[in-house]
Amino acid sequence: MTWNNWIRQFHRWVSIVFTLTVIANFVVRAWGEPPLWVTYSPLLPLFLLLFSGLYMFVLPYAVRARGGRRAGAVE
Repeated sequence: MTWNNWIRQFHRWVSIVFTLTVIANFVVRAWGEPPLWVTYSPLLPLFLLLFSGLYMFVLPYAVRARGGRRAGAVE
């Protein structure tokens, strides 16, 4: 598995974790005021998503700047 594929897979799994923590946050809030650790639990996956998402966003521009071609590009 290449580095780029690993980042994409990581991003997918962290997005699932983030979604589950947000859902859990809403469920716990329905019962009353949650503890702080529940309130702040989505932040770690959110920051991981930010960095992996930015990496994937910049990747095509970096490849183009180096003069490389995208896989499957038609000329």
